[in-house]
Amino acid sequence: MGFIKTKDGTEIYYKDWGQGQPVVFAHGWPLTADSWEAQMLHVANNGYRAIGHDRRGHGRSTQTWDGNDMDHYADDLAALIAQLDLKDIVLIGFSTGGGEITRYIGRHGTSRVAKAVLVSAVPPLMVKTAANPGGLPIDVFDGIRAGSIKDRSQLYKDIASGPFFGYNRAGAKPSQGAIDAFWMQGMMGGHKNTFDSIKAFSETDFTEDLKKFDVPTLIIHGDDDQIVPIDAAGRASAKLVKGSVLKVYPGAPHGITETHKDQLNADLLAFIRG
Repeated sequence: MGFIKTKDGTEIYYKDWGQGQPVVFAHGWPLTADSWEAQMLHVANNGYRAIGHDRRGHGRSTQTWDGNDMDHYADDLAALIAQLDLKDIVLIGFSTGGGEITRYIGRHGTSRVAKAVLVSAVPPLMVKTAANPGGLPIDVFDGIRAGSIKDRSQLYKDIASGPFFGYNRAGAKPSQGAIDAFWMQGMMGGHKNTFDSIKAFSETDFTEDLKKFDVPTLIIHGDDDQIVPIDAAGRASAKLVKGSVLKVYPGAPHGITETHKDQLNADLLAFIRG
């Protein structure tokens, strides 16, 4: 575990487990690298170097006032990769982290990247526009912002106990541990950082970034994702990334890193090894 410092002085926390080809994980909103622990443990136990960082303003990284946008997130990731001199990377992003690695490839290319994985990821564009009629209305994101201002602690509990893990579906068996972990990680983030990030993950258009992907790419998405609907996200991204493979998890929610960890671990390891 350690920190790197970016050119604007932001300290980015990262954890670095195991040895071998590097597998770099980018987390979702409003979480931290800890949300990847099941996958990081699995790949590190199977001969790879698992690296996960806390996005600026989240977890143990600096709570910057400015720069809470995808360009800065991508550049911070580039700084981490450069300072650790990582090469032949498998780059994996979940949800907002999927946007982060997509913008990284758009801005910095794939000279250090061997493969990419988008898991329940936000690209190409979450918000509904004239050019993106399948997106979610801006009112949805305004509601999240309002909830964050009113009582962000309760907002995180409501998201985790409801749609994130699909615990609001009939027959679901909620894990209080998963709910608590989501809440704890969210509350570690800065209030302004997590607030600004709502705009970053919902209104950033990654269409042109996705067209720059030129490495083997796996896209994994649950078809009952209530947070990032599959049609406007996973399926749309698969059409933009040449040669990509889309793997749909039937009935799966957004938070498959927890709810479908065994299946996801197996699929990630098979792709990394393939």
